[in-house]
Amino acid sequence: MSGAGARVGVGTRFRYDSESVEVVEMAATAAGNEVVLKDERGRLLRLSLKELLFSDRAALIADQPGPSADDDQEIASVVLDQLQASERSQVLERAGHVRELLTGFRSGSPELAGNGEPRRDYVPGGPVEPKYTAKAKELGIHVRTVKQWVADFRRHGEAGLAAKKKQSRGPTAKADERWVEAALEVMAEHLGESTPTRKIVIERTRARVIARHGADCVRLPSQATAYRILSELERRHPLFRLAAKRNRDIADRPEGPYGKLRPTRPGEYMLMDTTRLDVFAFDPLTLRWVQAELTVAMDWYTRCITGLRVTPVSTKAVDVSAVLFQCFRPRPAGRDWPRGALWPEHGIPRAVLVDVEGATGAGLASPPVVPETLVVDHGKVYVSEHLTSVCRRMGISLQPARLRTGRDKGPVERFFRSLREGLLEALPGYKGPDIHSRGENPEGDAFFFLDELEAIIREWVAVVYHCRPHAGLVDPGVPGLRMSPAQMFEHGMARAGYIEVPRDPCLAFEFLATKWRTVQHYGVEIDRRRYRGPGLPAPGIRSPYDGPGKNSWPFQVDPDDITRIFFRHPDTRAWHTLVWEHAPAARMPLSEDALAFARKLAAAKHRYPDDRLAVAGLLDRWNLGLGTTLAERRMALRLSREQAGIDLPATEELAPAALPSVRRALGHGSESVAAPVLREEAVEGGDDDAADDLDGDGGFYADALEDV
Repeated sequence: MSGAGARVGVGTRFRYDSESVEVVEMAATAAGNEVVLKDERGRLLRLSLKELLFSDRAALIADQPGPSADDDQEIASVVLDQLQASERSQVLERAGHVRELLTGFRSGSPELAGNGEPRRDYVPGGPVEPKYTAKAKELGIHVRTVKQWVADFRRHGEAGLAAKKKQSRGPTAKADERWVEAALEVMAEHLGESTPTRKIVIERTRARVIARHGADCVRLPSQATAYRILSELERRHPLFRLAAKRNRDIADRPEGPYGKLRPTRPGEYMLMDTTRLDVFAFDPLTLRWVQAELTVAMDWYTRCITGLRVTPVSTKAVDVSAVLFQCFRPRPAGRDWPRGALWPEHGIPRAVLVDVEGATGAGLASPPVVPETLVVDHGKVYVSEHLTSVCRRMGISLQPARLRTGRDKGPVERFFRSLREGLLEALPGYKGPDIHSRGENPEGDAFFFLDELEAIIREWVAVVYHCRPHAGLVDPGVPGLRMSPAQMFEHGMARAGYIEVPRDPCLAFEFLATKWRTVQHYGVEIDRRRYRGPGLPAPGIRSPYDGPGKNSWPFQVDPDDITRIFFRHPDTRAWHTLVWEHAPAARMPLSEDALAFARKLAAAKHRYPDDRLAVAGLLDRWNLGLGTTLAERRMALRLSREQAGIDLPATEELAPAALPSVRRALGHGSESVAAPVLREEAVEGGDDDAADDLDGDGGFYADALEDV
């Protein structure tokens, strides 16, 4: 039997650097075993035996047959793994007969002899031919078959006794390669179009083959064979079975293996993305249903959501800045959130928190983590000059994802799916992920305002998402352990020993938009709004800045809350808050869009409108007017319903969190347990009612939305 070994000594031939050499001397030296080689020209070469045997430059020239890595025979594990249980039993039975024929024992060893072994016909020693004849007679087969078994067993062991199987090459093996190539071209051309039928692809392939090679030059497959070929080609270029969008995603995959960033600690990489939610909501300005967009920031290592914001289409750069602002200054936790959903109890030391009031109070909704690198797409809101400049000053690197490559932000894309399947589909107004999943009238069920929808999502993230184990959060040192984002944060703290936290909370003001205005005796005027407050320089002081306007000063403005602006004194470098003169009348955050809409309403009703009338009119439209009774508000809301043309469903719950669907999604128990819960952001949402008014007799919405 030829083996895998070969003797190396004087006279052994090798191929070294594409030349044939022969060993002429072997010596053991202090540096190790060495050999002397002689090539065909008679030149001598001295090198170590280790290099001769293991270097890629040398290869042994065997003088006897034996196994080789490039043999046609498959390796034993590949052959045996393809066998069924009955076929494997048959192979083992044949191997027992061959071993008995060669050694006299079915196990192949006298130490493991069975009862009655060796039998008389198979006693070790003696001639072999009678043993072949006896075994053939015993099994009822021909002697040549037995000899073939013995030869195969000697060469390949049990794997040689397995039945020879032809490799299945599929229907494309017998088809003409030119027809298959043309079919692949036609299928690739349809990837950007609507999904075609197999019949039209076959017809276009036939026409292309005839036009390219002639009518009788290529053998065309039959209709049934062509269908089987397309089914085989579907593995290479999916076109018929999956959705058209999914087929395009598969076609855009890179040819090489996937690569990705690998975070090693919390805050190293922060993913930011915006998606359109599959649920309708109410715009508080017009009381019409709108499509909402969600912008989130996710820590890649822990999968924790560090900031989120729900806006109507479309998202602006200030919304992205607001989400990034929440990474520096997290929002406070809800009043009725369970203790397990609060931060910093999940591992952040209170000594490093920037929001002391939030740490000593009910807790935070998310961990304050300053990102080191932001992974964003190429949307205008993410590559704006202001955002990139602020990130550079904060020491935050921007890592743009590849164009139309969602897998670069895979974890946040998976979060959007978890949000849809875990929360949105349980809410009224859910319209499904695509038009085929759309309900009959999802707009008729939409009654959540945008801020209410954001509060629901924020609570679901804290109560469910952060506390649920994720399949993608694993520790390689503990296989099988699945951790939640909160547990992964603790793991990251223990592994890295630190996290990046805001060193100064006032740095967040730099994310806001800058407005240049002059200082007058009445204060500062921005878009016909006048602001006053301490720290404002006197009107006669010359500005040290060379701004766009003469003697102008920079002010930081939040477009979502124009009731106040922020100013940093150039001498003390301290930040001061300037309040709008009509802010006490509003008693709520007011955006620029809301004020512009209010001015239009006031101009339609009054001859000489001002901002106070505009704000009062807007509050009336929101059913939050000053000095009105509950009865007047109910009448105004019914009038708004008629104007909007949407039938609002009646409800007796006080807040969205108390609705049965929301309670089921948040895991608060059965529908029967429906304790009224106040809205988390009632002050910021714009409701100027006192808490006592909201708690009395079913609440504002219960009476206002009730049909009579």
